[in-house]
Amino acid sequence: MSSDLEVSALAINVTIPQALRWTDARRGEVFTLTTLNVRLLPDGHLAVKAYGRPVGGGRGAYVSFPVPDKPELAALVSDAASRAGALWAAHRGLG
Repeated sequence: MSSDLEVSALAINVTIPQALRWTDARRGEVFTLTTLNVRLLPDGHLAVKAYGRPVGGGRGAYVSFPVPDKPELAALVSDAASRAGALWAAHRGLG
């Protein structure tokens, strides 16, 4: 395996458990945040954004929201990244 391979993106989507969901407003519309998109940055740190659906229903715009600085959300991100790493490490190649 070559360490010279360029991997341009490592990202996972994580469902936010019901008890940890929150609402936020953007462009005059209130959203319930239901999904986290977690990216592994080239320096090894994680970056995260939240996405969701309008409270009033419908599809709404696909916009990102910052994730509040709460220990339980940080733990969710860390646990999800570790789980994704284990799944990737255990891959069985092309099906």
